[in-house]
Amino acid sequence: MCSHRSNYSPKSEVLKYTVPKLHEGKNWYVDFMAFDPATQTMKRKKYMVDSFKKVKDRRAFAKDLIESTHEKLRQGWSPWANIETDRSFTELSAALDLYEKHLEREQKAKTRHSYHSRLNVFRQYIGSRFLKPHYVYQYDTSLISDFLDHLYLDRDVAGRTRNNYRGWCSSLAEFFIERGYLSENPVAKIKTVSEAPKKRKPLTAAMLKTLRSYLAENNQLFLLACMMEYYCFIRPAELVNIRLADISVKEQSVFISKEFSKNKRDGKVGLNDDLVRLMIELNIFNFPDQCYLFGHKLRPGFDKGSSEMFRREWVKMRKALKWSEDYQFYSLKDSGLRDLANEKGIVIARDQARHTDISTTNKYLQGSDLPVHDATKHFKGNL
Repeated sequence: MCSHRSNYSPKSEVLKYTVPKLHEGKNWYVDFMAFDPATQTMKRKKYMVDSFKKVKDRRAFAKDLIESTHEKLRQGWSPWANIETDRSFTELSAALDLYEKHLEREQKAKTRHSYHSRLNVFRQYIGSRFLKPHYVYQYDTSLISDFLDHLYLDRDVAGRTRNNYRGWCSSLAEFFIERGYLSENPVAKIKTVSEAPKKRKPLTAAMLKTLRSYLAENNQLFLLACMMEYYCFIRPAELVNIRLADISVKEQSVFISKEFSKNKRDGKVGLNDDLVRLMIELNIFNFPDQCYLFGHKLRPGFDKGSSEMFRREWVKMRKALKWSEDYQFYSLKDSGLRDLANEKGIVIARDQARHTDISTTNKYLQGSDLPVHDATKHFKGNL
């Protein structure tokens, strides 16, 4: 662990100025070196203080000048920038507040919540720094790199989480670029780190039977949600947007609109026989077509539910069955893809999962789950 990093001031930041100093002699003046954002170089700035006749007054004025100038330099001020016209000198806190307001317009609740969370973590980090960034131009590669190191090394987040934060930092930079605060994306120079395989495990055949038996007795509406995930591979954020009008009993299909699908394309997947029977048993089709399949508390209704309700119900069931946290609601998709690929072939599994190519489908299958084509078993060859 590198717990000292939160109080560490990078060398690149320290060198953006030198401490102002009083020079006494034939001419009295205060000078210092400061970074010029326009030329990307250090330049000398000089203030004359010998207009005061008395030595005592000169020293008193110089002392106040040094203290005030040093404080401004610590906050990121540069004597070479015109703060009235240079938008890169917008206060970082104000720019982050504007970004937060724009987040409120994000339609996907999951994305909105995730970005708010990352913004709060970033604010906490910059608040803990010894040299705090005050202007948007200080949102640079060194600051972002230190932030990601803080997450990866100090907070010990996984590589995937660190890379997700890198992506968020990049999107924040693009927001600043669009508004003229920055001219280029400082995240471009920062590489991703290697990611460990997903911790999530698929369910065994025995576990799937246990799940069905338990939910058939305790929560049939959640059993329906689990079967939709297992057989149809519809993502939780998509499930809550499915209306009864999107379901065709005659065709045994579900339509997923591009308006809420992850890949932004219309899609249609098959409905398993058991799924249709369960829907009929639960009187799902007695509700108006405009009702959402999963409204509040998993019941059909005109107001859609939150995708979080699937996770909450899953955690309750998992605790009751004493399963480990490696088994998640999305494990049902992994399990369904595995079983469909083994029984009907990987091409059919690919189409049901709405993947653009088989390589994406393969990512959901562990090595032992990959299907073996029968033709290879009876291939004679010439050897």
